[in-house]
Amino acid sequence: MSSTTHRTIEAVWRIEAAKIIAGVARMVRDVGLAEELAQDALVAALEHWPASGVPDNPGAWLMTTAKNRALDRLRRDKLQAGKHEQIGHELEALEALIVPDFVDALDAARADEIGDDLLRLIFTACHPVLSTEARVALTLKLLGGLTTAEIARAFLVPEPTIAQRIVRAKRTLAAAHVPFELPRGDALAERLASVLEVVYLVFNEGYTATAGDDWMRLDLCNEALRLGRVLAELSPREGEVHGLVALMELQASRHAARVDGAGRPVLLLDQDRTRWDRLLIRRGLTALERAEALGALGPYGLQAAIAACHARAQAADQTDWAAIVALYDALAQLTPSPVVELNRAVAVGMAFGPAAALEIVDRMRSERSLQSYQWLPSVRGDLLAKLGRVDEARAEFEHAASLARNARERALLMERALALSAPASCDRPN
Repeated sequence: MSSTTHRTIEAVWRIEAAKIIAGVARMVRDVGLAEELAQDALVAALEHWPASGVPDNPGAWLMTTAKNRALDRLRRDKLQAGKHEQIGHELEALEALIVPDFVDALDAARADEIGDDLLRLIFTACHPVLSTEARVALTLKLLGGLTTAEIARAFLVPEPTIAQRIVRAKRTLAAAHVPFELPRGDALAERLASVLEVVYLVFNEGYTATAGDDWMRLDLCNEALRLGRVLAELSPREGEVHGLVALMELQASRHAARVDGAGRPVLLLDQDRTRWDRLLIRRGLTALERAEALGALGPYGLQAAIAACHARAQAADQTDWAAIVALYDALAQLTPSPVVELNRAVAVGMAFGPAAALEIVDRMRSERSLQSYQWLPSVRGDLLAKLGRVDEARAEFEHAASLARNARERALLMERALALSAPASCDRPN
């Protein structure tokens, strides 16, 4: 197999896997089995595409192949169960789901009451029979196409822990015969918080990719945005839903300015704000107003308010950093975490000077969950550079680069190590 074909298959799988799993899950009503059947389709592609060439619509090819595998499995199961009288009618109904054109298949699914297999897959993976951690990990695996290592990095926990959560989650769902459907009434409200967490983690993985050669994976950002907007329509009285949508819209508005012509990262304070998407900013501010009208802001709403401070500033030097510090203070009270505190330290440095921020960061150096988090030494390096402690700053940036798994991040951090005389900026990407 040529390296080009292999890379193409990998890219197609990364984009289409979640949709294929969701489409098959609607047939077999078992997300673990659906993932296995989708993997069978991937194996078929690896066997056939090198010889026959990549199809014009590779997503449709994979979807059809996976659904055919599902039909074969259902036929075998029905025959083994001895239910001959029912098999004909059931298979006719199932075969109607196999639509050669993948776009038509999605259109047909979205014509349902909620109309989205991906959304059903999220709520199934977030079923109350699972722990919160398992719901998030499983949904990231099935819908985000993330590897176990990437999910572990997002959670700042060991990779084997995430692997065990995913395996146990699929077994639990199968044993409990969890239906592949959307929750109703009180059950919808109970499961919404976990779904919001999942959607935002998927968005974050697209916004700043954990690993690989690309700084962003816009397909994941767009999928998370789409699911967030659907959730907002489903739950118009839920302030945190609108808060999450606002946050994603405002962050997504910066996409065009976050990389230069060569694909290298551009940090927030260095971005050309004329390239920010004004439509997405308006959408984000409108969603934030809806969240505020529904009561006190929750964690997503507060983060959206922080993003709004940046969006409203016509230039970087017009940013209201004192207001951002106050918002981080409120966020830390609601959801205290080392990452929130690190972000707060960056804001303190911009509002009150690097010395004040360095005191906060130095207290965090022993935090175990941040030992492999590249932005801790990166932020410290930026603060040291501003204080003129150049040798220490260079060492921190080199250490940060050694922790980075994304090639663009690593290059950015090495550039900071080699060019400390460049204008200082907020060091955590935004």
